[in-house]
Amino acid sequence: MDGTLVDSTAVVERCWQHWAWRYRIPLEEVLKFSHGRPTLATMEHFRPGRDHTADAAEMLHTELTDMEDVVAVAGANAAVLACHKGAWAVVTSAPRELAEVRLKAAGLPIPDVLVSVEQIERGKPDPEGFLRAAELLGVAPEDCLVFEDTGPGIEAGRRAGMHVVGVLTTVPREQLGCEWVIRDFGDVRFNANARGFEVQLITAAADAE
Repeated sequence: MDGTLVDSTAVVERCWQHWAWRYRIPLEEVLKFSHGRPTLATMEHFRPGRDHTADAAEMLHTELTDMEDVVAVAGANAAVLACHKGAWAVVTSAPRELAEVRLKAAGLPIPDVLVSVEQIERGKPDPEGFLRAAELLGVAPEDCLVFEDTGPGIEAGRRAGMHVVGVLTTVPREQLGCEWVIRDFGDVRFNANARGFEVQLITAAADAE
């Protein structure tokens, strides 16, 4: 969701900046690790063995109430409207409440299948979330196409046995390590057919490495 369908970068960075300052951790290191991972996983990585309950609750409250600068990624509206004709899901490292609030703030519909961090035991790069989504959609993993903007998300999609397209909204192409990339959803066309979708990558940014 974040960085793939919803541009919430400014909010996310404001939240992590406050947390990093509190514990004297360089913000750039926190942001480099945190993209695509659950909040608690990041807090535990930098402050292992601590009780992060209060910090996580504070951050969630801030994220739920700060919708400034939250917008849809370019082309995302058209993409999800096209996907409404078939089976699609959102798999996010965010809590469900936050996912729904951000999707609504960006003017995007909430899919029937939304796998949030509460529904899984292991977050990205573990494939559990994607495999859960495929199960709920009734689609075989090898027939799924994942769009992801971070290395952990791309790794999770691959480990799930799915096809993966990188989205260049969060990190440079070399940090994605993905054969196929798009700048945003303006580079994609979804055409419904009897089997699901034909997905066409339409610009030079989508060329294979």
